[in-house]
Amino acid sequence: MAAPKKGRGPSGGQGRPGRSLALILIAMVALTGGMFLSGHTTPRLGIDLAGGTSITLQAKSQPGKPDAINETNMNTAVGIIERRVNGLGVSEAEVQTQGSSNIIVNIPKGTNSEQAREQVGTTAQLYFRPVLTVADGGTDASAAPSASPSGSASPSPSASATGETATDGDKSDASATPSASASTQGRAVTGALTKDETASPGATASAAASDAAADAASPSASVDPATAKLQEEFAALDCSDPKQRAAAGQDAKATDSIVACGSNTPGSYEKYLLGPAAVSGSDVDNAQGAIDQTTGEWIVSMEFTDKGAKKFNKITTTLSQQQSPMNQFAIVLDGDVVSAPSVATALSANAQISGNFDQQSAEDLGNILSYGALPLTFTEASVTTVTAALGGEQLQAGLIAGAIGLALVVIYLVAYYRGLAVIALLSLLASGILTYTIMALLGPAIGFALNLPAVCGAIVAIGITADSFIVYFERVRDEIREGRTLRPAIERAWPRARRTILVSDFVSFLAAAVLFVVTVGKVQGFAFTLGLTTLLDVVVVFLFTKPVMTLMGRTKFFSSGHPWSGLDPKRLGAKPPLRRSRRVPASTDPKEA
Repeated sequence: MAAPKKGRGPSGGQGRPGRSLALILIAMVALTGGMFLSGHTTPRLGIDLAGGTSITLQAKSQPGKPDAINETNMNTAVGIIERRVNGLGVSEAEVQTQGSSNIIVNIPKGTNSEQAREQVGTTAQLYFRPVLTVADGGTDASAAPSASPSGSASPSPSASATGETATDGDKSDASATPSASASTQGRAVTGALTKDETASPGATASAAASDAAADAASPSASVDPATAKLQEEFAALDCSDPKQRAAAGQDAKATDSIVACGSNTPGSYEKYLLGPAAVSGSDVDNAQGAIDQTTGEWIVSMEFTDKGAKKFNKITTTLSQQQSPMNQFAIVLDGDVVSAPSVATALSANAQISGNFDQQSAEDLGNILSYGALPLTFTEASVTTVTAALGGEQLQAGLIAGAIGLALVVIYLVAYYRGLAVIALLSLLASGILTYTIMALLGPAIGFALNLPAVCGAIVAIGITADSFIVYFERVRDEIREGRTLRPAIERAWPRARRTILVSDFVSFLAAAVLFVVTVGKVQGFAFTLGLTTLLDVVVVFLFTKPVMTLMGRTKFFSSGHPWSGLDPKRLGAKPPLRRSRRVPASTDPKEA
């Protein structure tokens, strides 16, 4: 007699369900431990539950650009603002247009929310412009203004009044030291740029600057009207006047020469006559705040695009051959001169903005430069503080509804499935632990925040998870109705139930993915939670429900078909075991005939 062929073991590991259970229990312990070790024992809450700030930004009309406020530019601005805010780690920030010229920004209360508020409307128009003339811009002893642009991108105003020199790489050259007559800014841009502490704007610098200003302010007859007007503006500019300082350099084209203001020290200003932009912010590929390993100071490190690197090398090559102050280039951010270092040699593709930054100002400026300049100029039309009172009430109502729904599910499971309800409840508990710990960890990891729609998604997931258990239980009961005992019924029912569960969860996950992609704002929270819980349903059913069912099938309570087990053959209307009837052969004895 031929030996029976060896086939595959029962699906689901009938012999070793403990392995699957051990795996999911280890995962649950690890996630729970990670949650407590990280200190984030509760999920982060969105603006509707935690409160926050709602900002209305209004686009301003720009001179010479009557059609600038259009749908394309508004949508571009929304994308840039959203990336800036999310780049700071602020979760669940909502950025959307309202009407044709307004943008609404909702920032949840929490880490970096105030920091995000300060830079959402910062235009961040960055240009590298050659310096034509520099002069004393006035002194305001009653204030301590900053030369940096408005918003949180402003570095600390206490920049040192030292001279600066631009060098390539880490190479320092004594010949690169600017002369005492060069008026420079307190921040530098380097390839890695170095500072020269010997140069300071003293009497000689002031005299040289005054001579340059006088020459610029006396145009000859051969000077064209536009240049003459610019020189007159430069001569008349008083940077100590806040209105003049705010207006200088604003709304200028990259191809125009401009006048602008900068500052070394609090209350002291320089005014600049700058040429057309040689490099723009769009030529910056990446920027980030970092600590200079040499000096220990905070800097903003920039990497240029290939095209931008060529432009940067070209302008620094040209400037390195000029005399002071025309060997300087000014870094102009939103019309303000952030830094104006001198250049001694051609610089490489990387540069650094250094000076008196702190961590926040360096990271803010790097974040703004990384995500680009806004195509429009915005003003804050209104700022409103959002309380969590209404959201808290709605959350409480939602949790009550979820608790009622869960109680009804439990009552149904106990009434209909009896002992099998224990397996279902244990599986729901495992799913709940995984969902909660993952949501708590996703807050600091990717900025996920729990809002009301996300809570709704979690409540809907209870039904999806319970549905998977019911599918499996019914398959097992069908096998028992066919006359099979419990342990074979559990294994034979699993492949059929598994296919149905996977198809059902795939459809739910696909719906959640599509909803997440095509929607914005809070609806994405619902889609994300629904997709997450659907994936966890598959994990729980495969690694928890099925192994627990296998172990329960080995107990006397379930295998004997106890009336309260939910698997009683009599209550299920089981058929008798299928057996062949035994035929009695016909007798050939004539006496029995």
